[in-house]
Amino acid sequence: MKKIECISVFDMLKIGVGPSSSHTLGPWRAGQRWLAELKEENIFDLIEEVKVDLYGSLSLTGKGHASDIASILGLCGYDPVTMDLDKLDPEIKKIQKEKELLLNGEKKVNFDPQEQVVFNKEFLDFHPNGITFTATLSNGKKETSTFFSIGGGFVVKEERKNAKKKQEIFQEFPYPVEKGEDLLTLCKKHNKKVSEIVLENERSLRTDEEIDNGLKAIWQVMLESMYTGCHTEGTLPGGLNVKRRAFEMHQKLIGDVTYSSPQEWLEGIRKTEVKFRQILKWVSCYAISVNEVNASLGRVVTAPTNGSSGTVPAVMMYYMTIENHDATFEDLKQFMLVAGEIGSLFKKGATISAAMGGCQAEIGVSSAMAAGALTELMGGTPEQVLMASEIAMEHHLGLTCDPIAGLVQVPCIERNAMGAIKAINAAEIALDSDASKAKVPLDKVIETMWDTAKDMNSKYKETSKGGLAVKVNLSDC
Repeated sequence: MKKIECISVFDMLKIGVGPSSSHTLGPWRAGQRWLAELKEENIFDLIEEVKVDLYGSLSLTGKGHASDIASILGLCGYDPVTMDLDKLDPEIKKIQKEKELLLNGEKKVNFDPQEQVVFNKEFLDFHPNGITFTATLSNGKKETSTFFSIGGGFVVKEERKNAKKKQEIFQEFPYPVEKGEDLLTLCKKHNKKVSEIVLENERSLRTDEEIDNGLKAIWQVMLESMYTGCHTEGTLPGGLNVKRRAFEMHQKLIGDVTYSSPQEWLEGIRKTEVKFRQILKWVSCYAISVNEVNASLGRVVTAPTNGSSGTVPAVMMYYMTIENHDATFEDLKQFMLVAGEIGSLFKKGATISAAMGGCQAEIGVSSAMAAGALTELMGGTPEQVLMASEIAMEHHLGLTCDPIAGLVQVPCIERNAMGAIKAINAAEIALDSDASKAKVPLDKVIETMWDTAKDMNSKYKETSKGGLAVKVNLSDC
């Protein structure tokens, strides 16, 4: 019997640190995993020196994505979910000054980031995002391990023959889903919503309490990132001198009202009568605020990636502050379950890595996730859920990834706002349509996206070698 890759909602929606899931969170996790390997092999105590080699896209846009910093923090043993981010800059400056690294917080080794983090322009075969760790041991031997950051914070070590299968760890779900068609079949057979099918699968991995607590933690980070972005002014780091816009956008919308916490802020907005002309402004503000936090190495949730982390929370906030002021945690739970499942379909059938597929794999997928989730909350059928996701992706096909200076700022931040608005529009179209007569099934648009990704010129895949990245004169920024 064919095994179907089973991806949890908590795989698709992960708490991490910006600016990139594949270029920041991935290297961070890879560093942690490497240390775990060395401990398992009982050679951790023999380490005298370490070296980090970044390859391909991780190298070409590594500085702008803080890939070097993330890999170092992973080697230090910090966790991106729990690290006090106020300690991030001081820790890196200390390592640069003292030229020492405290591996896993327990073993001190000599380490000069300028010499021992190497940016290699060549690409490794398996994936554009390659990272190799090398340890020199006290017995004179060297231990080397290579990881690939495949998008959304996922890190793998598979050989190329398993690339398309994406074989990782297979779990036995009660309702295994490989394609959208499978999902619809299960919904019809068991008379369940998409979210109900997904919830049953999640219950095979964890308790209801764990599911609820996990989703609440995810939403809390999403909410905090929106709140922080809306209440932080100034210029984003990196050298492009991009002014934070969410602060002024938010001030114009909120007026003189002030709030002391993210939750109070949310409840305050829900009590506010939003004028029709303000709706798009609010949605854009929500999305932009998250990605400004992301661009400044703040904590966000991959949805499905850091670069596209603003779309899903912006659409959820749209529902809570525009469509349904009485929305509860159950609505939020339903939304997240559907969004995660839609994202997993794209990961199984195509990619969620901009280095593999361009920005269609990030903003396009996030828009599809949000569109499908909103559609179910608005009363849509499973068929309409998939139709909305298809519509959202269909109008992101071919979207390139061409970040200026390798930073997740221009055009990335604005694209989250556009993705959120398209998601809402896609949901409205699907809800007003007979989904049984849809001309393009979701599975076909996923296949098309993957074909487009394979045909796309590599310079438009997060290398900063094409498009806006080379058309804009950095001296004018």
